[in-house]
Formats: sequence, C-alpha cells, structure tokens
Amino acid sequence: MNIMLVCSAGMSTSMLVQKMRKAAEDKGLEATINATSEADLNNHLEKLDVILIGPQVRYLSTKIMKKAEPYQIKVDVIDGMHYGMMNGAKVLEQAEELLGE
Repeated sequence: MNIMLVCSAGMSTSMLVQKMRKAAEDKGLEATINATSEADLNNHLEKLDVILIGPQVRYLSTKIMKKAEPYQIKVDVIDGMHYGMMNGAKVLEQAEELLGE
C-alpha cells in the first residue's frame, strides 16, 4: 500500500506520517507512507494507491481527484478530528477502507 498525504507545504503532515508508519508497523502492514505538497504531487502519481488530503487544504480535493483519476488512485480528505489529534492509526484505517482492505 502506497499512501501520500497532501497538505499545503508538505510539512504539517510529517508528524502524522510518522504515527501512521508506526501504526502500520504495529499491524504488520507493508505500507509506504509519505507527505508532499499539492504542487509536488504530480511527481508521485504513478506509484500511489491512496491520496489523503489534509483538512486545511480540502478545497484542493476536486483538483487532486482529477489528477488521480487516470491512475485509479483513491482520494479522500483526512477526518479533521483524527488529523487534529494526530491519530495515525485512525488515518491509516481510513486509507485501508478506501482500498477495501
């Protein structure tokens, strides 16, 4: 599973990425989890399964969905409560649900 978190500069999600990686490790999941800015997203599309958008940039969701569609990448906005609490396990679950896992 290859997950990319998108925020305005790719920085505010770095702590959440670390927590998601730990949650994946605890579950024994093979997952690559990173963060990037929306501007840099095009450089990663070919290898992604899921894009999760930070709630602070939810206004970019339509634009990101259009970019992801040709690659059949699942896209969603991260639940604001889970983001605010930096709940990596819950955000990882959100990605798994998008993939039907």
